[in-house]
Amino acid sequence: MSDAGAKPIRKPPRKVTPAYLQRAAMAYLERYASSAEQLRRVLTRKVANRCRLRGEDATEFREAIDEVVAKSLRIGLVDDARYAQGRVATLRRRGGSTRAIRAKLSIKGVDGETITAALQGDDDDEEKAALAFARRRRLGPYRVADRAPSRDKDLAALARAGFGFGIAKRIIDAESDTDG
Repeated sequence: MSDAGAKPIRKPPRKVTPAYLQRAAMAYLERYASSAEQLRRVLTRKVANRCRLRGEDATEFREAIDEVVAKSLRIGLVDDARYAQGRVATLRRRGGSTRAIRAKLSIKGVDGETITAALQGDDDDEEKAALAFARRRRLGPYRVADRAPSRDKDLAALARAGFGFGIAKRIIDAESDTDG
């Protein structure tokens, strides 16, 4: 008799070491821009998964994770201010409101002062972002069909995106995209 349908026995993964953590951090940072807190979360998740498969306690590796994150900060691989500025620029181009950007950066673990510093700039940024959002979603002056029946829906979409009523009203009521 053969065990053709039996699953092969998998070896447990290797033990978590500082070298493994450093390699995991480098692999992550090669692919993604990250805040220090986000890197910490990724490494914690990797360690937890590996320890679960090995039947070990993941809390033993907290210090090692903190050391890898501190080293990444020290050598400049992770810089929350630079990360925040890059994300603000990207999200603004896509039509992100100040409220939405602040929330997204907070979720990624960037502190409030760094977020505020990254958001410093022209007051026109919010209106330009609202216009970009309207263009992307085809709201207001970018709507192909009759605009009047959809006015309230368009205003609501901008409000849900975090834009204030005054900006939303100006964008939606603009005659053409150059009026906004």
